[in-house]
Amino acid sequence: MWISHAERPLRIDELRHALVVEMDSTDLDAEDIPPENKVIGSCLGLAVVDPETTTVQLVHHTLQEYLLQPGIILDGHKTLGEKCLTYLNYKLVRGLPANNFSNAGAMPFLEYCSLYWGSHAKMELSDRMKSLALELLDQAGHHISSFLLLKKIESSHCCSLANHLWPGLHYASYFGIVEVVAAFMEREGCDINQRDCMGFTALLWGARQGNAGVARLLLALVGVDPNKPDNEGRTPLLWASGDGHEEVVKLLLARNDLNPEKPNNKVETPLWCASLNGHAGVVTLLLARNDVNPDRPSSDGVTPLWCAAYQGYEGAVKLLLARKDVDPEKARNDGGTPLWCASWKGHEGVVKLLLARNNVNPDKPGIDGETPLWRAAFESHEGVVKLLLARNEANPDKPRHDGGTPLWCASWKGHEGVVKLLLARNNVNPDKPDISGETPLWRAMLEGHEGVVKLLRERCQSPHANKQGPDMALVRLFRRK
Repeated sequence: MWISHAERPLRIDELRHALVVEMDSTDLDAEDIPPENKVIGSCLGLAVVDPETTTVQLVHHTLQEYLLQPGIILDGHKTLGEKCLTYLNYKLVRGLPANNFSNAGAMPFLEYCSLYWGSHAKMELSDRMKSLALELLDQAGHHISSFLLLKKIESSHCCSLANHLWPGLHYASYFGIVEVVAAFMEREGCDINQRDCMGFTALLWGARQGNAGVARLLLALVGVDPNKPDNEGRTPLLWASGDGHEEVVKLLLARNDLNPEKPNNKVETPLWCASLNGHAGVVTLLLARNDVNPDRPSSDGVTPLWCAAYQGYEGAVKLLLARKDVDPEKARNDGGTPLWCASWKGHEGVVKLLLARNNVNPDKPGIDGETPLWRAAFESHEGVVKLLLARNEANPDKPRHDGGTPLWCASWKGHEGVVKLLLARNNVNPDKPDISGETPLWRAMLEGHEGVVKLLRERCQSPHANKQGPDMALVRLFRRK
């Protein structure tokens, strides 16, 4: 059961501890922990220990599939959840300091129990498990399991290990166990708007995890603040939008006291976050609101459209371009437009959508003078290069500020396919040098790109083709050294 129903493969030392947990016991009896050979021997050859990871595995995946069929192992997750909580409530575990892992090594099953008891409880909650969970949550603020879970979730933001490290209500809200959250809220002195060490409320945790049942329960309470942000300024709506939790977004948008435009500390709005992650369903919900600005940029000038274009999310791009109040040419602070960034990343579908607009300039450069074509040529996105070359407004010979043209940069990088496309154009000068006087041929020879050198020599008419630039034999010798 432990091998087949665990949320991740258990190491042999974890399994040895798991097997001796007895219901209603108050502490671990170390003398009862079986040796490895006895544990594996009792599996009758159906399980082995991986010598590299020390994890216990079934001998074949078909056995795993069989054991997970309904009716084969009854109450598997209920039993595992109850044993995990029993282990966490042991006196020995409760006595471990939350800010010191030096003694945790003696309790190898501790990490698994801390991270996954809620997963088992959510699948099969029993009355016993509910009681054990409430016992654990009552001491969550100074229990080592709270820190282990927080450390895994937000290792870069983990707070100081003071009292009320993580209130029990937040713990339950994270896992999304509605019955446990409801029971815990009945406790005297429970503050539904309490913030933890990262500034999260219980509602924030529920929204972040997409736990709609918990969110519905909390939003029904008098006095709950749906706009209360964490330490980074991220509201429940922003978290739910960024992670694509549509049901939670709907619940939050139904509140009259909700601010759907409230940004985080970087001026990134819920719509901005949904666009960045390509959650078209959430984008649709937010764009239906009259109080949402679809073109609001972040602190660095990045709009929702820019985000979606950068990531290549065509669905979100279509939705945003359908809005008359969205400027498809709005550049970020460094001058790069949505078309520029889509060309840079090679998102052909997005480039097509943007080029279909009459108010999109296919030749608009960024702050360094790099046009969409220049950037696509540099990155060797041949499909995007073809799309841009098909536009008469796009100058295929337009250099950036240092004088390097699209052909120059493609030659420098050795992108033969792009070089061929550019050399096929009559309005591309194959001899055009940059501000230091280096021609595409010179740069290709210096980098040792023989294929590009051949293409350029076939096209070049200037004496550079034969009289200037390093000799290829010498170049190859120099590069080998």
